[in-house]
Amino acid sequence: MMPPFSSDQPQTILIAAIAAYDAGALQRMLVRHNFEVQAVSRGDEALAIARGGNVALALLDVALAGSASLELCSRLQQASQRPLPVFLLSAHPGDEERSRAYEAGAAAYLPMSFNVDDMAEKILLHLHAISPAPVQAGMPTMATLEVNYHTMLAGSPDAIVLMQRGTNRILDVNRRTRQLFGMTETELIQTDLQSLCPPMQPDGQLSEHVLLVALEQVMAGEVRVFELEMLHSSGRPLACELRMVPLTTQEHRLMHVRIVDVTPRKLAAELRDGKNALLEMIARGAPLPETLDRLVRLIEAQLEGGHCTVMLLNPDGVTVQSAAGPTMPADYMNALNGLPIGPAAGSCGTAMFRKETVIVSDILNNPLWAPYRNAAAHYGLRACWSMPILLDKDTVLGSFAMYYQDIRSPNEEDRRLIHTASHLAGIAIARTRREEELQRHREHLEELVSARTAELQQAKEDAEHINEELTTALDNLSMTQEELVRRDKLAALGSLVAGVAHELNTPIGNSLTMASSMSERTAGLRRDMESGLRRSVLEAYLEQAASADDVVLRNLNRAAALVASFKRIAVDGGNTQRDHFKLGDVVAELLQSMQGQVRQRGLDLIEDVDHWLEMDSYPGPLTQALQHLIENSLVHGFDGRRSGSITLSAHDSGNGEIAITLSDTGVGIPADNLPRIYDPFFTTRLGSGGSGLGLYITHNIVTGMLGGRIEAASTPGQGSSFMLRLPKVAPL
Repeated sequence: MMPPFSSDQPQTILIAAIAAYDAGALQRMLVRHNFEVQAVSRGDEALAIARGGNVALALLDVALAGSASLELCSRLQQASQRPLPVFLLSAHPGDEERSRAYEAGAAAYLPMSFNVDDMAEKILLHLHAISPAPVQAGMPTMATLEVNYHTMLAGSPDAIVLMQRGTNRILDVNRRTRQLFGMTETELIQTDLQSLCPPMQPDGQLSEHVLLVALEQVMAGEVRVFELEMLHSSGRPLACELRMVPLTTQEHRLMHVRIVDVTPRKLAAELRDGKNALLEMIARGAPLPETLDRLVRLIEAQLEGGHCTVMLLNPDGVTVQSAAGPTMPADYMNALNGLPIGPAAGSCGTAMFRKETVIVSDILNNPLWAPYRNAAAHYGLRACWSMPILLDKDTVLGSFAMYYQDIRSPNEEDRRLIHTASHLAGIAIARTRREEELQRHREHLEELVSARTAELQQAKEDAEHINEELTTALDNLSMTQEELVRRDKLAALGSLVAGVAHELNTPIGNSLTMASSMSERTAGLRRDMESGLRRSVLEAYLEQAASADDVVLRNLNRAAALVASFKRIAVDGGNTQRDHFKLGDVVAELLQSMQGQVRQRGLDLIEDVDHWLEMDSYPGPLTQALQHLIENSLVHGFDGRRSGSITLSAHDSGNGEIAITLSDTGVGIPADNLPRIYDPFFTTRLGSGGSGLGLYITHNIVTGMLGGRIEAASTPGQGSSFMLRLPKVAPL
């Protein structure tokens, strides 16, 4: 855990160096002793800070100290209101420069590469913040130890402690041990192993007892490795694994202790278990504040000195409110409520505005924090990293932030943690909002159902009323439709009777006339036979009889042809054979049979058909339909004309259909007649050889058996055209 916020003014350790110096690491070593580190890179800046009177010690880069006399060293001491020790740091130390450094009043002359841990210890000892370890009688010193062991201890990558058995006093430590506990060597060798532990272990046992039992087991050979919770100098708990090996000499009973920090492993397990517990809370609908508080504490337990907050974006999409920050000052969290987001609104407000992570390593020197810099300084906040909580790439729910009291930038583990926290917070917030939405719907559900029920009841009554009206209208419509159908049938029947009568009247009338005339002539011949028949009279009668026979036979044949034509009005598909054929073969056979009639009228018959177009249809009815179209052109299109052409073309439409077009250059069809050309018995040549059934039969064949459609177009004086759109595969 972080130390509590303090208003005490810390003393300053000034670093004046041209080259970069790890001021952050030095700060972390000195902060426990109420020192803060301030780094500058210019001499005038260093003098200005020294005049402030709060500098306890200065680290001065020789390259910045001036000429050969290193005058900046003495000027800093003169500028300070109290004695100011100065440590001169040299990138290339030498004896001659060392002499000049001490002549200039330096308290110490050190290499620039001097270890930060050792530097912190040297500063604390010089300022009497810690006391040097006393030499105790009877205790072994480095002089009495084997050099090889000490060399091994110093170079070990693990934390190594050499302690005296019985008293557990620490005799020697290596650098890794100093780093692990955040203490100097002097501090460590003035204590014992038990002092590096909390009074009580996590399981409730006294640390003193746990350590005593473990040491006894090690000495008995029962165990060499055991776990023990220890403490960092900042008070942060360290989950450690200790491996102990007894070392016995003639004079001393020693214990070699290797300490492994297993905190990361423990933290990973805690994070995994914590995430699962959070997801369970979200799944069972735990209150959002409780869930977010649990999340923040889970993430803070993974951090060293970090505080976390969750901010929510209000429904107005502009202002924010604090949702969780259990270890942050309450006044600070309350002050955030209602603040607007924007391009320079601290870390959280900017992250929500940009919809991207915002890293601020130094709040006091970052322009994003300009409006809130004083508030952050008041509460000791120096770094803040914030990530937006997103429902999707366009919808912001809030932000998750990590705060620190020192200047700090995130590492990969920090970034992973903040991403995990934002993701979990997003799940919790999104679920809560959906639950709130459902609750609002539940609260209004009864009202909505009642209103909807009333609407449906009214709609039902209206529908029943309309249904009654529609039923009455339908009955009237059915009666009217039946009457119209009956009238249409009677009209069609009358038209049919009139057409048949008109067409058959001429040949039958001519036959009756000739038969009646021959009956009278036959009676006259009988009378002549009674009085004596002359040869000339008989020859005349025979000549007249032959002429009458020719007229009667010709008219009766015409009547029979008309009757056969009438019978073809209804196409009988049951007696027509279906076949798979090439269109070119059917067209060629048809045109060959029609070529004579066309040439007799002085016309040209032109073919433009792809011979290889294939169809699965009825070739007989198709031939009949095309023949009627050609005959229609001959009879009606070229009335009185002795020149022109009839063109039959066909092509694949590409959508499973074949388009067949028959066009002529004849007189055309008047616009008033075009809508009636498919009506039965409609003809403009009644009594002149046209029955008015050709296009009617063609229409029935195309739209019925062949499953297609027919379209007609005409321009009077320029000709007519008929297009048949037929499927390649006729319907069954």
